[in-house]
Amino acid sequence: MTSSLISDLSTQKKLRKARISTLFIFLVCGIGLATWVPMVPLAKIRLQLNDAALGLILLCLGAGAMTIMPFTGSIINRFGSRKVMLIAGLMIALILPLLLFADTSITLSVSLYLFGIAIGAIDVSMNAQAVIIQERVGKYIMSSFHGLFSVGGLIGSLGLGFFFGLGLSSTVAVFSISALLIFISLSQYRNLLPHSEEKKVNTSTLTIPKGRVLILGLMCFVAFLAEGAILDWSAVFLQFHRNFTQSTSGIGFAAFSVAMSVMRLSGDKIINSFSSQKVVLYGGLLAAAGILLAILIPYGIATIIGFVLVGVGCANIVPVFFSSAGNLPDMSPSAAIAGVTTLGYIGQLAGPAFLGFVAELTSLSVALGSVSVLLVIVAFSFRR
Repeated sequence: MTSSLISDLSTQKKLRKARISTLFIFLVCGIGLATWVPMVPLAKIRLQLNDAALGLILLCLGAGAMTIMPFTGSIINRFGSRKVMLIAGLMIALILPLLLFADTSITLSVSLYLFGIAIGAIDVSMNAQAVIIQERVGKYIMSSFHGLFSVGGLIGSLGLGFFFGLGLSSTVAVFSISALLIFISLSQYRNLLPHSEEKKVNTSTLTIPKGRVLILGLMCFVAFLAEGAILDWSAVFLQFHRNFTQSTSGIGFAAFSVAMSVMRLSGDKIINSFSSQKVVLYGGLLAAAGILLAILIPYGIATIIGFVLVGVGCANIVPVFFSSAGNLPDMSPSAAIAGVTTLGYIGQLAGPAFLGFVAELTSLSVALGSVSVLLVIVAFSFRR
């Protein structure tokens, strides 16, 4: 009896440590990806790019993620998610300075492609580990993980602006953030769940979305597209359409990240109290309204409020989709999540590149407005 109790307490302690470490890995992903946001206008100016050219280069980030994601489930089944998280976290930290210093379109494109590979790998692996932890905890906790990703988004989007405001060089800023990501990745590795405790099934090397995974993936595409639109175009929109300065252009994504962080950190309680269908319905409609407010009211404060509403609305949609994918029968969480995130990241990372072409043909406002239409469709589709 005593031996059983000690064993149970040891297991709970191990699970608690794994949960905390996984939260930190979500933080790494959020910081790394969001640090790129203030660099987008810098790259546009440094390389003298128009919206279409910038959109084409942004496509490389999505291409990198989509290259690795279909294979990540198989890689995790073979080596374990924590090894993938470690390697990808270190890659993110090492590639960030290259994004700042790239002085040609080719070097920036290659750097973004490698950056996308790292982002794609860490995203699938950290969500696969989070699903296993949620299953063992016995209640919905996925939103808290994604909440730390959003907190990372806040830190990353404001980090460079903060350093710029202090008058410090961009080199100091980027290398400081990279050092932080390396420290977190290395220090949290040993507490993550080992490969032996992960669910493994026979899977092909390539994960191709189909059936329910395909449906969830298409809805993730739209939800991620909304997040990606704010990630890649909010700073550009504020700087070139609302007359914000370089040091303040990241405030739009920061406001979006704050709203999303607050909602996701409280999202577990919300989803445990209400149905996931209601969360997707009302969240999708609110996010669509936020985009329309941001583009239709020609004042900076209205745009910021609109981005906040997008963050509030989208916050718990993606965690619902990931949780649903991770609990599909006859599939390992890593394989199902790999399939869903492959399509989802087409929305978040490649979608904004397409928006760049739409913006060049029409306007950035029209391109962003099209996202609100897709959000309404998802809002009413998930219930069915």
